[in-house]
Amino acid sequence: MPDCNTIRDQSISSVSDMKKLAIYNHGKDSIPWGEKTIQFAEVARRCGYAFEIPDYREQLDPDQRVGQLLAMDLSGYDEIVLIGSSMGAYVATAASESIKPKGLFLLAPAFYLPGYRQTEFKPSAEDIRVFHGWQDDIVPPENAWRFCQTYRVRLNLYDTDHRMLSVMPQLTDEFSRFLAGFSE
Repeated sequence: MPDCNTIRDQSISSVSDMKKLAIYNHGKDSIPWGEKTIQFAEVARRCGYAFEIPDYREQLDPDQRVGQLLAMDLSGYDEIVLIGSSMGAYVATAASESIKPKGLFLLAPAFYLPGYRQTEFKPSAEDIRVFHGWQDDIVPPENAWRFCQTYRVRLNLYDTDHRMLSVMPQLTDEFSRFLAGFSE
């Protein structure tokens, strides 16, 4: 399967003329430019995507974060991909109903937790990928399984914890292939 290194070397004017944006939605206790974010930004840029990270640190309510994401001006982009980690995955999924991104790339999604208003989703994307850790003690892997089973999405489980830092090389490879799939 090709990744962005392969796609980048092809000169397809219709692909290179598109304005593409990847938006990373960080988790509850994370910072906008954390370790994961930097690695995903590098992949996105290599694949020809602009990269944005809304700063949600002042907003602890997940549904208010959805509103913050929906308030962004995305009109200048032909293709949008939403990435989310934990609460950020909830935000990306809930916002996808309105944004209609090309893809959703979700890490340890905080679905079906107390204090999160939305428990039924209408995820809207051509491709949805979900990754979770078996050792996650913040969001049970069963919650990701429930979402994936309901929406018929493949669940990728790793032997890692909630932050998933120990499998970042695998996740960035997956992300590169994910983005490259939109260029085929």
